[in-house]
Amino acid sequence: MSRKHPIIAVTGSSGAGTTTFRRVFDRIFRLEGISSFRVDGNSYRRYDRKAMKHRLDESVAQNKPISHFGPEANHLDRLEGLFREYSRSGTGLARRYMENDELADAYGLPVGSFSPWEEIPSGTDLLFYEGLHGGCVQNTWSQRELGPSHNPLIIKRRRKMQTREDRGVDIAQWVDLLIGVVPVVNLEWIQKIYRDSTLKEASSEELANNILRRLPDYISYIAPQFSLTDINFQRVPLTDTSDPFVLREIPTLDESMMVIRFREPERFDFPYLLSEINKSFMSRRNTLGIPGAELEQAVKVICTPLADEIIQRRL
Repeated sequence: MSRKHPIIAVTGSSGAGTTTFRRVFDRIFRLEGISSFRVDGNSYRRYDRKAMKHRLDESVAQNKPISHFGPEANHLDRLEGLFREYSRSGTGLARRYMENDELADAYGLPVGSFSPWEEIPSGTDLLFYEGLHGGCVQNTWSQRELGPSHNPLIIKRRRKMQTREDRGVDIAQWVDLLIGVVPVVNLEWIQKIYRDSTLKEASSEELANNILRRLPDYISYIAPQFSLTDINFQRVPLTDTSDPFVLREIPTLDESMMVIRFREPERFDFPYLLSEINKSFMSRRNTLGIPGAELEQAVKVICTPLADEIIQRRL
């Protein structure tokens, strides 16, 4: 964490809705006059698209499957290095992943490739990260403190573990505002199955096996981040998703609720939030429920004051 060179990270698996947050934060930064540098989590993959497919197939053939979630497929050490360097100096090395034709054409590079590593321009107000690993912790307990709303026994255990030698990546410790975006797990699986089935022909068994191969890395590297977040946005469908392996349409935001958990609820004016977010309600003292269609409004009214607060601390 850094008062002078802060970092905001939105972390969540693919299909969780992190792109919506990127769009809203872009608008917040523009309206509030905040100069940001955006880092896409895909740019810290180890392999380009073609090489990654080959590496995934190879790992399955060797019966040692890897996934997009784990360290075998991602430069987690380099990502922490960027966060550490930016928090200290306001700069660092970053690159872009050519995720679509428009971006690839702009750089003159193939889709699925990377731009060269380049120095982040000096003078930005903050770094904004969106991707899979913004709060990732590898083989260690994070130095990031848990809030009072967490289980006190877990807090005590984490603090005890923090006194031991650090043996792995701890990306979360460098983040000033960590936001988690995650659907309930059945919805996440449905989105993965739907996406895979539209990109390639595969049997139901193959699609299910893809999910199972990813599960150990999801448990180790993705899920633990959501216990460290300052705010969690969890999408809950209002349609039947009880069997995710039966192909169906993905529930829309209008067919969903968002459950928003605040790590430090005393920092927030909930009467104001309830008045600004249509049909919102409190389910616990630290938890807000909203219709899925109100997500962008919720992100705006919750996160704009937080971004302003981070910038004020720099002055």
